[in-house]
Amino acid sequence: MNYRTHIASSLSEIGQAAWDGLLAQQDRPNPFLSYAFLHALHESGSASPETGWQPQFIALYDGAGEDERLAAALPLYVKGHSYGEYVFDWAWADAYQRNGLDYYPKLLCAIPFTPVTGPRLLARDEAARAALVEVLRATQQASSVSSTHILFPPDEQAQQLLDAGYLLRSGVQFHWMNAGYASFDEFLATLEQKKRKNIRAERRKVREAGVTLRRVRGDAITDEDWRFFTRCYRHTYAEHFSKPYLNLDFFRRIGREMPSNLLLVIAERNGAPIAASLVVHDATTLYGRYWGALEHVPCLHFETAYYQPLEFCIEQGIQVFEGGAQGEHKMARGFLPTRTWSAHWLAHPSFADAVERFLERESGGIDDYIDELNDRNPFKTVSAAHMPRDPT
Repeated sequence: MNYRTHIASSLSEIGQAAWDGLLAQQDRPNPFLSYAFLHALHESGSASPETGWQPQFIALYDGAGEDERLAAALPLYVKGHSYGEYVFDWAWADAYQRNGLDYYPKLLCAIPFTPVTGPRLLARDEAARAALVEVLRATQQASSVSSTHILFPPDEQAQQLLDAGYLLRSGVQFHWMNAGYASFDEFLATLEQKKRKNIRAERRKVREAGVTLRRVRGDAITDEDWRFFTRCYRHTYAEHFSKPYLNLDFFRRIGREMPSNLLLVIAERNGAPIAASLVVHDATTLYGRYWGALEHVPCLHFETAYYQPLEFCIEQGIQVFEGGAQGEHKMARGFLPTRTWSAHWLAHPSFADAVERFLERESGGIDDYIDELNDRNPFKTVSAAHMPRDPT
């Protein structure tokens, strides 16, 4: 079947109805792929050409005239740096530079600042998905980019990209699985005694510091809450000598456009807010995202960013809590290792060969690392309910 190809420099060229309609047809879509989230990133200037994120979304259409429909799409950016990706290729960029070659610009298929697995090759059917891969390959070969990178695709799409000639790289995240717990205490009872004792001690320290917590959902989040949260977020970045990726306009936009997916946890002491965390969720999965504090309280990060969201998952029957990038410390709190994927194409043959050899060695190390982590499982008895789900 023939498709009309359109390269969109703005998501508005595709349109919310068409984009979200296609997204709804995918297996396990998540809120970060929604038009509301992506458009908020772009319109707020958080992920824009000025910040090094040039949208170049690929859209394939079939039909004609009024019957033309979006058949496939790919969130794609031209990148002039590697910030905000969470799959690190700085060493590759450095190797290019040391050999007098330009690594940037490169093509990146990802959700900016969001290390969450989800469909990347959005398509109505397998024929359209295969055509989308071919258009991506033609796009990269016809351009002057050094490389193409598809971050956090699900297993089946990673395999499809491998079959199309891309190199696969694996990583590790930590996810919590809800075994149908009736309460937080029931969850704690499944952990080893030392882990259980430590969690209770951490929560007790927060209470003894005079801190109370409140959860604010969706439409109940006020503009004052958003301004306070943004202060916390920016303050914590500054403490780590980093520049925050997101701004108040972005948070206000997602607050207006996707409130049903948002939970804000606010910590207060003596009636004044001092810290907050923001998580994103749908009916089945909660995603740990952003945290910040204006003052230090021991263990407050764990309470706002882990224990309060875990209680929320249990109360709402949410099946999975994805803890975000990295962090072995999450295992002591009931999170288990889960493999992630990225796919890579490099135009320079010699560098492609070198990266392929590197990834083969790295993959063996990742396998050993996951085995080692599983040997340190925090649960008293490991059951199927405690194991990470198959992302396919």
